[in-house]
Amino acid sequence: MTGDRNERLLTLQQELLSGSRLHKTVAAREFGVSEKTVQRDLEWLRRYYDERGGALVYDRADGSYHLEQPAACLTKSEVLAVCKILLESRAFIAEELDPILKKLVACCAPARDLKAVQALIGNERLHYVPPHHGKPFVEKLWALGEAIREHRVVEMDYTGTHKQQPRRRRVEPVGILFSEYYFYLAAFIEGIDRQAHFANPQDKSPTIYRVDKIGRFTVTTDRFDIPYRDRFEEGEMRKRIQFMYGGALKKIRFLYTGPSLEAVLDRLPTARVLREAPQGGYELEAEVFGGNGLDMWLRSQGDWITLL
Repeated sequence: MTGDRNERLLTLQQELLSGSRLHKTVAAREFGVSEKTVQRDLEWLRRYYDERGGALVYDRADGSYHLEQPAACLTKSEVLAVCKILLESRAFIAEELDPILKKLVACCAPARDLKAVQALIGNERLHYVPPHHGKPFVEKLWALGEAIREHRVVEMDYTGTHKQQPRRRRVEPVGILFSEYYFYLAAFIEGIDRQAHFANPQDKSPTIYRVDKIGRFTVTTDRFDIPYRDRFEEGEMRKRIQFMYGGALKKIRFLYTGPSLEAVLDRLPTARVLREAPQGGYELEAEVFGGNGLDMWLRSQGDWITLL
């Protein structure tokens, strides 16, 4: 190896990032320099990592140095898992997905890990099929998230699934959800007459809007208040809603005779097994929002599910 300092520092850094332990005497012999020179290099690396949240640690037991990185850094396995989820979700247009993937993969070090992750997602990225709406929405998502955090009223143009002309809405946004390829905004329509416009006026759930169908919108300076007891919880709603279709909240009991009980419990997080049925299968109970979403899922199970 050469004694050039820049090359030494790069080599030492790659070894540390790969999880190797460095011994000063071994490094000095390989680089053809003195141990004091290697010590100065290690001190420079120590300061470098201190400024970036890492730590170059000396182990007295075996006289070696190793790198402890902050927990905020993703491991190569975590990077691969997140990239796969993003690709499989098919939520983003290619122009928004590409920079996200590149930034995630760039977290991998050393270079061989970076190339390995690139290879593992390369084919899937090449054949990626984006959502058909073809609209960028990442910046819109952040603006709506800020409106939720600050309890600000949003004025927006919204084009529903069966409507050609957008309708102007003034809403109080309370949550962002994701399901089956799309991001959704949960919001209460300001000043709406629920008796006149809702099939179920007693349903206190927010209206669900697909984010990509929101056109021009403005986050106003007007604020709205939600009592703590009435606060909206995305997680609780997500456990009870199917395909982002609302409906009355109700409990259902059903017999399942299909091949994967686990898949049902994952699809309906509120479900619990009541008993193993004498005729085979399991009797379950779940609290869900009724309506089109629940009907779609029940029909998709065919003869495996019988409502009780």
